[in-house]
Amino acid sequence: MSSRTRLVVSIVAAIAAVYVFGYWIAQQNVPSDVRLYTEAIYIGIAATGLNILTGYNGQVSIGHGAFFGVGAYGFGLMQKYLVANLWLDLAAAVLAAALAGAIVAAFISHRRGIYYALLTIAFGQVAWFVAIKWHSVTGGEDGLLNLKRLPADFGFVAFDLKSNEALIAFVLVALALVVFACWRIVHSRYGRALACVRQNETRARFVGYPVWRLKFSIFVVASSIAGFAGALFAMAQQSAYPNVMSLHQSGLVVMMVLVGGGLVSFWGPLVGAAFFILARDLLGAYTKTWLFWYGLVFMALVLFKPEGLAGIGRDLAARWRARKA
Repeated sequence: MSSRTRLVVSIVAAIAAVYVFGYWIAQQNVPSDVRLYTEAIYIGIAATGLNILTGYNGQVSIGHGAFFGVGAYGFGLMQKYLVANLWLDLAAAVLAAALAGAIVAAFISHRRGIYYALLTIAFGQVAWFVAIKWHSVTGGEDGLLNLKRLPADFGFVAFDLKSNEALIAFVLVALALVVFACWRIVHSRYGRALACVRQNETRARFVGYPVWRLKFSIFVVASSIAGFAGALFAMAQQSAYPNVMSLHQSGLVVMMVLVGGGLVSFWGPLVGAAFFILARDLLGAYTKTWLFWYGLVFMALVLFKPEGLAGIGRDLAARWRARKA
């Protein structure tokens, strides 16, 4: 069995298992549980996209929530004012985020390190401020409300996404497609070139890699994925609002990537997103200072296990195999 076939089989098996769990949650008819479940999925999509920029290209974007918000607003504005079609609305969200990412990347791709990260914060704050103040378009602090869950129409058959079961199935398929696409990117010649730039930009430029174009293109790709995740968020929540573009939310996504072990594992961001959602709601049920305790966990992982939860799982698996041998 080839590595690609094993990947497809693994993704399908994992998605099936996760869907069974999601279907059980939907059957309990508790809206908050469904919301948390879908939130973990679309945040995981955004974190996976950020990981191919940060983990595989070494560029830290701390204002990446801006593109998540651009995607959400692109989806909502397209639906409310132009055409109410799921595929066109999703396409508008991805294109809007890609365009915004291209504008930002054009200004920051010649930078690196702390200057690169600070510029992403600055552009992210600009986007957040525009979303807050441009009331006639974005709705201001209230955002865009009463968005619809449009049916997924394939021409010969259409699926209504109003039920929780259908919504969960749709976002899981979206997750599988994004994960597979990102896997192909990082294991392609393009992905190896990105890794070369991460290791040493000067050497990469010396051997002939177009460093600026590589950094520009991967930023646009990561922004597009964030925009797609934002569109799913707007569809699931039936609204789009500026809080998702704030520096606070952007920082949390970066923390998810690091806690999950995204810098050393492709699957780390998904683990980190699920861990964050669980920690937020389980700890939040007992204390209002849940973010303080989550911050302590983050600090402990950074200090003592920089590989994150994925690294811990890898070490445990290695010990188990050693004992079995």
